[in-house]
Amino acid sequence: MAASNIDPAIFEQLQAKIDEEGRIKDELKDIIQQLEKQGRVTQSILSRIHNTPTGQLGPAVFQPCERSILTQIHLVKVLSDIASKHPFYKWNNLWTREMQNLIFCLQLRHWLAHQELETIEQVGNELGVPINVKDRDIFHLTIEEYLLALTNTIDELTRLAPNAVTLGDFSRPLQISKFIKDIHAGFQLLNLKNDTLRRRSDGIKYAVKKVEDVVYDLSLRGLLPKQRSSDDTPAEAKGGAGAPASDMDSDVFLEG
Repeated sequence: MAASNIDPAIFEQLQAKIDEEGRIKDELKDIIQQLEKQGRVTQSILSRIHNTPTGQLGPAVFQPCERSILTQIHLVKVLSDIASKHPFYKWNNLWTREMQNLIFCLQLRHWLAHQELETIEQVGNELGVPINVKDRDIFHLTIEEYLLALTNTIDELTRLAPNAVTLGDFSRPLQISKFIKDIHAGFQLLNLKNDTLRRRSDGIKYAVKKVEDVVYDLSLRGLLPKQRSSDDTPAEAKGGAGAPASDMDSDVFLEG
């Protein structure tokens, strides 16, 4: 019987590489699981916005949310230190979902406090990690993660619009409507290559319609604040059909 001409050391070396990859994966997963667990706490706190009056968001939402997010930021720093020792795109699928969830929480908290978009640069500064790095193989925040998180933020604000009305806050849907319309217009400027992101961005138009319906219903009931931007007139809230209502028509609409 002919002797094998394959050196067993080849497979021993392959097994050593497999073992090393397994060790790296386990080390990363341990941190990611902690990040996921704390992320559920943060999202649970933020979910209170749907049954908490706007004036009470500070003690009920912002303060406990801040503490939870600080814990997540610490975990991201630990994750970054470990992940930066290894090829980014080999392992980033392990943590990208949790990063999207954290970015979503940051964006939502920022909007609730300021009614404006938290930019990707602001998110990167808050997390203490670089963004969209191309010249080094280190842990960083990707544009796709930021944009996917933004679609989640839009979904949550769309859900908040009718719930705010239930809580007696009739100005909140107007704020949400303007914000979502602006984001929708921004997404239309993007040439997206990521299929998942493109599908999620296409859904923003449905969010715009849902919030417009809430605004339109408020206008029918005469519950809209008297001072509002032209973007949120009843005619536009109905989908933009026909000519915009005149100032006199708007006053009659509100009184009726």
